[in-house]
Amino acid sequence: MVSVGYFLSCESFGPHELLRQARMAEQAGFERLWISDHFHPWLDEQGNSPFVWSVIGALSQVTSLPITTAVTCPTIRTHPAVIAQAAATAAVQCQGGFVLGVGSGEALNEHITGDRWPPAELRLSMLDEACEIIRKLFTGEEITHRGQHYTVENARLYTLPEQPVPIYVSAFGPQAARLAGRIGDGFCSAMPDPDLVNTFRDRAGNKPAQVGVKLCWADTEEEGKATAHRLWRNELLPGTLGQTLPTPRDFDPATTLITERMVGEQFPCGSDPQRVLDTVQQFEDAGFDEVYLQQIGPEQEKFFEAWSRELRPRLQRR
Repeated sequence: MVSVGYFLSCESFGPHELLRQARMAEQAGFERLWISDHFHPWLDEQGNSPFVWSVIGALSQVTSLPITTAVTCPTIRTHPAVIAQAAATAAVQCQGGFVLGVGSGEALNEHITGDRWPPAELRLSMLDEACEIIRKLFTGEEITHRGQHYTVENARLYTLPEQPVPIYVSAFGPQAARLAGRIGDGFCSAMPDPDLVNTFRDRAGNKPAQVGVKLCWADTEEEGKATAHRLWRNELLPGTLGQTLPTPRDFDPATTLITERMVGEQFPCGSDPQRVLDTVQQFEDAGFDEVYLQQIGPEQEKFFEAWSRELRPRLQRR
């Protein structure tokens, strides 16, 4: 049966609230955690963006659930050697229960240092080389690397977990899925697309696949749709806009044509348990091993209570 975890949103909540949600998630019976890694939120209305590595360190002290970053971009904003050190330390803090989820990133977060935002093919090449560097550093040996995109000189990690940190690679298209299959220990996605999973596994074999999905548990469907639209309408942007818009203030006008009805069709909204269970089933049918649910908005206690009382028992009885 698919393993269900909780998705901690750094775009929507500050560090203390994320710790509280992690504790509630474990108490409610969730099996693992995803956590986003952003410099900016997508929309100003979301209102947060704490430094994920500080939050992970704190999470390691309040929960025993395994944690995956969903996802870290190790190519522009932060050098891959620094990401390697951060991930190794996180794995030690989490006693091995840590996965480094990586992806090619978005301009929203990566343009802040003033570097050029490269096209998709170049971003994937950078990601490939970045993962190579990270894996070399996970060996604990001193490395020097002079590649197409990065230079590393006489670098060695001294604080390391007993086993190298697994690296899962995100993909939203076939080219990225093929790269994920070639270099990844697992696969990350946000779409119920069996073709992407199959493309990954054609290269990777039967390695794990993770996926995140948002919902808005609320007293009524209308209330849920209104909250989801206010906070996460950006999720419905078409094409590559989500990767190329540079600031939250650019996302706001870009989402003006997205309606509450459209958001309600995208996300389970309201208090119908079957729609949530059908969504989990949809991702399981697409070939994913782990599904992470993110409750949109402030009604966290209400959702965790529903998960513990009704949703999780029904999922287990399938």
